[in-house]
Amino acid sequence: MTSNPYPLGLRLDGRRVVVVGGGAVATRRVPALLDAGADVLLVAPELTPALRARVDAGRLHWVPRRFLPEDLDGAWLVQVAIDDPMAAASVSAVAAERRIFCVRADDRTAATAWTPAVTRHGPVTVAVLGGGDPRRAMTVRDAIRDLLAVRLAPDGIAPTRSRPDGASATGATRAAGATRAAGAAGAAGAADGRPVGRVALVGAGPGDPELITVKGWRLLTEADVVVADRLVPGLLLDELRPDVELVDASKIPYGPSRAQEEINQILVDRALAGAIVVRLKGGDPYVFGRGGEELLACAKAGVPVTVVPGVTSSIAAPSAAGIPVTHRGVAHEFTVVSGHVAPDSPASLVRWDALAGLRGTLVILMGLKNLAAISETLIAHGRPPQTPAAVVQEGTTGAQRVLRSTLGEVAADALAADVRPPAVVVLGDVVGALDA
Repeated sequence: MTSNPYPLGLRLDGRRVVVVGGGAVATRRVPALLDAGADVLLVAPELTPALRARVDAGRLHWVPRRFLPEDLDGAWLVQVAIDDPMAAASVSAVAAERRIFCVRADDRTAATAWTPAVTRHGPVTVAVLGGGDPRRAMTVRDAIRDLLAVRLAPDGIAPTRSRPDGASATGATRAAGATRAAGAAGAAGAADGRPVGRVALVGAGPGDPELITVKGWRLLTEADVVVADRLVPGLLLDELRPDVELVDASKIPYGPSRAQEEINQILVDRALAGAIVVRLKGGDPYVFGRGGEELLACAKAGVPVTVVPGVTSSIAAPSAAGIPVTHRGVAHEFTVVSGHVAPDSPASLVRWDALAGLRGTLVILMGLKNLAAISETLIAHGRPPQTPAAVVQEGTTGAQRVLRSTLGEVAADALAADVRPPAVVVLGDVVGALDA
């Protein structure tokens, strides 16, 4: 008879954890290790774009090759996230020789440690082991999460977990005409008679996994397929069912990306095959998130769509840094603008000259690369160079950094401080409105 596992909470802050593999499983597991403060060494010939972004941000170390025994030098834990049984067995054999606990994604029975189904509620972390059955563990985990979330519901009733059964699209923010057309087509089923699935465009919020809406989280737990961006809170992926297909649709700024048309096709193909698909996007689906393009693609294919708004970083990141985007007697309006296109580019749709004349707050997303040109343009059209400025990197997360400067100096200061995306730039007197 197999003995029951001994439950234990590992304190990994500053301790080396080795992850072997750079695919979807590693993409799901690494965020929780980083959240625990582990010194993560990733060993894999190739990485998903989401993992590569974490490497580029300096959050973990990457050795771009296959595993070698010396990779476990100084390790406290190893997670094998590859699907090659022979390669996985060789890693766990080295771990056993060195008395290092080893998690095996390919074979739980051969592992010396299991990854539990986890839910987090503020300072409370609940980990459930289902006797080797991941579905059982996640069912119990989800029931516990519902109980913990009762106080979040206005009527005191825990959110239900039933799968969506309506064919027409829902959501207060939907594009009404396109969505109704998609719903009608979905009700009729696919051309070959199979039932059509559905797509949910879910805003995951600015980075803190607890800032996803209750509805967004519920749809995530019901998903068969999750198509996730780079800016999605990684801990949300750690809570997915083990049988969920995770598609990494990361769009790293100025780096490798998956064409939007390909993302659209993935959503349509999976839904037409009968799957419940969640397109999980950082922030809000419609705030520079291309959610409208994805909804239109689904509508054209007859796939019903639900849109779940998300907390946008344009407001949340400044707020987390102690900066209100409006404040009585300081700013009566705020403007959110994309800075991913340089002001002098023919492709720019932004009237920077008009923005320079506004007295309120200017929030710039995706503008770090063009910050010098943006600052120069605003100053040239009348915005004072001494205008208070702030840059908030990875707002609402444990890695949040805040740089305070002025419009005339912020680009140089951000470069000197090695500020990296994702970062939100705030310009206006509100930057110092709450200073004591």
